[in-house]
Amino acid sequence: MNHNRQSNDGKHDDDSALSDFLASLMDYTPTIPDELVEHYLAKSGFQCPDVRLIRLVAVATQKFVAEVANDALQHCKARQAAVVKDKREKQQKDKRLILTMDDLSKSLREYGVNVKQQEYFADSPSTGIDPATRDE
Repeated sequence: MNHNRQSNDGKHDDDSALSDFLASLMDYTPTIPDELVEHYLAKSGFQCPDVRLIRLVAVATQKFVAEVANDALQHCKARQAAVVKDKREKQQKDKRLILTMDDLSKSLREYGVNVKQQEYFADSPSTGIDPATRDE
């Protein structure tokens, strides 16, 4: 019987923590606007008048996007670290990271999202640059 009481106390603590968290969402302004979240939830058939739930979805979405972007950055760094030695000297001048669709695709694939690249998709750092000004 004592075990059952401890279980109820733990459940009460979880419920109060959840209530506190949901209440804190009322004061939080997420990066993703409520209207955008409501639009996509409505588009998927979900209607919810509770702003706290809308903001909870926005926070979860923001976390997902941040994790995907961070993983894509790691793929980008790994790809650029694997550059051949003769190109490394040229790269020392230009230390900027160039995130490609391939980096993003690899990152999304880890989360179960498969992205198929269009044949006409331009994925080169020099795309759109005048050929006369290219430094290749």
